Amino acid sequence: MKEVGFITGAVKQMEFNVLLADRSIGRGSYLKIKHDVEGWVLTRIDTMKRYLDDFDEEKTQAKVRTIGFRDGVSVMTPKTPFNPNSKVYLADEKLITSVLGLSKQRKGSIYLGLLEGHDIPVFLDADRLIEKHMSVLAKTGAGKSYTVAVIIEELMKTGTPIVIIDPHGEYGSLTMENDDYDSMQKYDVQVHSYSDQLTEYAPNTSVNENAKKLTLKADFTVMDLIEFMPIRLSDRQKGVLYSALDDMVEGAYTLTDLIKRIEEEPTRLKWKILEGLEALQKSGVFDGKPVNYSDLVKPNRASIINMKGVDPHVQKLIVAKLTQDIYEQVTIGKLPKLFYLVEEAHNFCPERGFGNVMSSNILRVIASEGRKFGFRLGVVSQRPARIDKNVLSQCNTQIILTVSNPNDLRAIGQSIEGFTSGMEDEIKDLRVGHSMVVGDCVEQPIVVDVRTRETMHGGKYVPKPHEELMEGRKINNNNKKKTILKKNIYNQGNQESLKHKIIRTFLSPFYDFSEEKDK
Repeated sequence: MKEVGFITGAVKQMEFNVLLADRSIGRGSYLKIKHDVEGWVLTRIDTMKRYLDDFDEEKTQAKVRTIGFRDGVSVMTPKTPFNPNSKVYLADEKLITSVLGLSKQRKGSIYLGLLEGHDIPVFLDADRLIEKHMSVLAKTGAGKSYTVAVIIEELMKTGTPIVIIDPHGEYGSLTMENDDYDSMQKYDVQVHSYSDQLTEYAPNTSVNENAKKLTLKADFTVMDLIEFMPIRLSDRQKGVLYSALDDMVEGAYTLTDLIKRIEEEPTRLKWKILEGLEALQKSGVFDGKPVNYSDLVKPNRASIINMKGVDPHVQKLIVAKLTQDIYEQVTIGKLPKLFYLVEEAHNFCPERGFGNVMSSNILRVIASEGRKFGFRLGVVSQRPARIDKNVLSQCNTQIILTVSNPNDLRAIGQSIEGFTSGMEDEIKDLRVGHSMVVGDCVEQPIVVDVRTRETMHGGKYVPKPHEELMEGRKINNNNKKKTILKKNIYNQGNQESLKHKIIRTFLSPFYDFSEEKDK
């Protein structure tokens, strides 16, 4: 048992200062102190400072927060403060694991990584992680998408149906085995491919050749069309549209059928309606045989909606219609409960001051009502301040990586109960790949060194034709450490074309590209 200091100054029940004698102890370290009634109690360093005392001797003082002790199934805190001058010790693994609830691997748990500063594996209950919605928030380059991929890997082991809204085509790499063997040893991770559990869909299969064509049902209500069309209709035009839809056979018409029906109208009011309908038709999202949602959402499967290369307006249309359709099917019991992950969520449910898009309303409804029906939402963003605050506040588990923008930190703080200045400082200083986990799935906020992926990181991944993928898997199965795919994988997926760069340069005085850069 290692003594590291003693309590100094006034002692509050939940917060006090410790004068540290051991300079190797840092912020976030777990300490234990013996309470005269409750016995050993776990505490954690929130902030630290160094100063010179009256004798010009350097001292290190830590502000320490009481976590508590395990009393049966509950974590309790002492009803009285610690005694002044109590000795402080480095917490042992047994006490940390017990109080924080970091039990060993069990059915229905996910392995996120190691507790920061320790070799203690962090297993979280999968249901508690996503049941009341989850968010993953970080600034660009902090490891946000990597962390999300780790969570997806683990959820696929539990058989949870998953749908991933993937604007940039990052998650197709879940089909490829990782080759970072040295890093895997640290976290006790084995290579794995989820190609047999994963299906990729895309509205643009010319850019995403591996994917199945994503076509959505054209079963619109008048309100759907009013919201989805990129034009505003007058009340009289809405009446014409309503009359035309009323003539269509429910579930048995296409956009082309509806356009032909509107063209038959003798009134000039039809032209603006036709303009809006033709814009929807040009999106290509409603051409062909619609996807079967029971194939999209099923146990032991993950479906990726790869929207790489798709116009931002069409992306929002896809998210609005697809999310609405799946939600309706879940609420009436035609689809199982699922985890629905939305990357770049600030683009699909922005805070009201940043505009209103067609996908906002359904995502707000799901954030507030979805959990009743088993529609579990995952919100991922590098701009927390730009996400609808009502959506963000409904996420009862938050996984936060490095964030430095004051507005983003403020948005995070407003969405977390009991958010402290110490937590804010810690979030700003998190290392890449380290995350703070807050919410229902943990007894107390913890910092996790996120484990290495079993699959290849999206930054290295280039989609391969199905035949090459299968051949690569055969060779990998024979000799995992001599993968033939390694030499063929290079980073070209996210390169910007010369044409795009020229257009960007020309338009920069008139258009703010900063949001795109954040992506």
